[in-house]
Amino acid sequence: MSTWHILGAGSLGGLWAARLSRAGLPVRLILRDQARLAQYRVAGGLTLVEDGLASLHPIPAEVPSTDIPIRRLLLACKAYDAEEAVAELAPRLTPGAEIILLQNGLGSQEAVAARVPRAQCIFASSTEGAFREGAPEGNSWRVVYAGRGQTWLGTPGERRAPEWLEELQRAGIPHDWSDDILAKLWRKLALNCAINPLTVLHDCRNGGLRDWPAEVAGLCEELSELLHACGQGAAASDLHQDVLRVIDGTAANFSSMYQDVACGRRTEIGYLLGYALREAQRLGIELPRLQDLLQRLREHLAARGLPVD
Repeated sequence: MSTWHILGAGSLGGLWAARLSRAGLPVRLILRDQARLAQYRVAGGLTLVEDGLASLHPIPAEVPSTDIPIRRLLLACKAYDAEEAVAELAPRLTPGAEIILLQNGLGSQEAVAARVPRAQCIFASSTEGAFREGAPEGNSWRVVYAGRGQTWLGTPGERRAPEWLEELQRAGIPHDWSDDILAKLWRKLALNCAINPLTVLHDCRNGGLRDWPAEVAGLCEELSELLHACGQGAAASDLHQDVLRVIDGTAANFSSMYQDVACGRRTEIGYLLGYALREAQRLGIELPRLQDLLQRLREHLAARGLPVD
């Protein structure tokens, strides 16, 4: 049984770590440095808050420079940190190591795969909701499970599912193996592009976008055009209706991008809107609403001293 090494003990990474550990599976957290490791040890472990009940999970933790070999790695950090993170861990990866990439947007997956060509990279897309409780600086070790969803996993061109999916079943992590994981990632990218930036610009929870129906509809129209042009017609199907469903189903939630901006953290716009518009430019498609949205968002971030890429 391979150990689950998890880099990125934030919301989803922490959620996976706690549930895998609770199921009796071997888990090790990889923390940024000795200072973070010391903070974690003072906390006594990772606390998962689920349905109002808190449980402490004293999962072993280490720093990247530890020499323990890695056969299975869940990379749950931000998209802009993924390539550098896996490069730092590359000397520890065993031949044929498996890396599950749980990043928002597109672009980082290809960068990681190119950095470690001898590893098997499994792409993942999740609709589960979680957040770190009471941690503007990101130092909390309390993860709140905020919304049940689904995680799709897959490797482009690979239909055979790995045997370790049974471990996710044991851990109660809802999942499916997808024969077309890129369609899932494009669909999630489109959902994020239609919702997250607007919640930042209008300073609202997801449900607040009900007050901006024309803006949401216009973005969905352009995103559907892009998806079709990229050969992702399935991801474009009923996109507007799905966006409205997500807005209603997560009405009380703040989007991940809203939370990043509120906490003064870098956003992932380069892997969401930025990636979408780079693809549009490559294909010679003009998407004025999305272009205007990106410009407005960059101005908003710059005014707060945050990176605009």
